[in-house]
Formats: sequence, structure tokens, C-alpha cells
Amino acid sequence: MDTVHLGDDLGIEASTGLKERLTPYLTQAHAVVLDGTEVRRVHTAGLQVLCAFFASRDGTGHPTELRGCSEALRDAARLLGLGAALGLDDGLSDPSNATDASTVENAA
Repeated sequence: MDTVHLGDDLGIEASTGLKERLTPYLTQAHAVVLDGTEVRRVHTAGLQVLCAFFASRDGTGHPTELRGCSEALRDAARLLGLGAALGLDDGLSDPSNATDASTVENAA
């Protein structure tokens, strides 16, 4: 199992770097854990990269997990209804559960 720390910034400016960090893990058959404990800034582009990563690995049957999800990341996933896509199954697919819409930039 490999753990990839997402860092504190999932803004649009960090999306290319995030994609480059995650790319080597796309084809690894063993479990990959993404650590989101430090995430403070979230942009829809960063969440798109994460969703694409989860979908690609899921499509090949490789296990992926988001662990240690910060409040900012959790709220952004709720707001955009991406809980299921990110493997978070505690009601995060319902945008009405979002507690703070200001945690995600460019949400529309």
C-alpha cells in the first residue's frame, strides 16, 4: 500500500502538479491511500483530478481510498455531490449536507 499526501492546496494552480503526482499510481495494482488531512483550499479542478484518478483505478479494479479527509475537502465533496466518486459514503453525495460552500472555489 502506498500513501500519497495531497498537501494543503487543491486549487486550480495545483491541479497539474496533483495529476503528475498521481499518474505513477494509476497502474499499480496494490492499494493507494490518498491522505487529505492537510487540504485547506479546494477548487473544482482539483476535485476533477481526484475523481478521474478514482475512476481510472476503479475501472482496472485497483483499490483506492481517501483517508484523513479535512473539513474543507469533505465540504467541497458534499457541495458538489462527489462523495460516492471519492469513496466517501457518509452522505456526501447530497449537496444539501454541505456546511460551508465557501470552502470550494469556482463551484458552479
